[in-house]
Amino acid sequence: MLNVDTIKNGLVIDHICAGFGPRIFRWLGLEKVKYTAALVMNVASKKMGRKDIIKIDNIINIDYSVLGFIDPNITVNVIKDEKKVKKINMELPNKVVGVIKCKNPRCITATESYATQSFTLVDRTKALYSCDYCDTLYKAGPNGEAMEFVK
Repeated sequence: MLNVDTIKNGLVIDHICAGFGPRIFRWLGLEKVKYTAALVMNVASKKMGRKDIIKIDNIINIDYSVLGFIDPNITVNVIKDEKKVKKINMELPNKVVGVIKCKNPRCITATESYATQSFTLVDRTKALYSCDYCDTLYKAGPNGEAMEFVK
């Protein structure tokens, strides 16, 4: 059986869709840190079947809106003195900046590098986002991958 030590002070990112943990691990830059960070994949879960978990033995700043876009089912547990002191539930953010790239070739972001990729949530139940420049619709796909919305 695999044994990962308890965290003294840090974060546990839980309920990550199975197989998607490595992308979040890299997005957080955890492969380069000097403190302990563990990625546990395909953990049995009653709720999800299988899931990934990331344990970070340090309190770091995380853009929770990006985690919410990637997967609104993710939870982040804050650990202090080996005890969970706070649980943060993710949700779809109202705005996503610098995460999705607009695929519309006529969008200003395709030709002008100064234009920051920016999307606004237009339908929470369908997870639909609209490009702030060209209004192209995108649906948050499986594991936070933006897919162009086809009407």
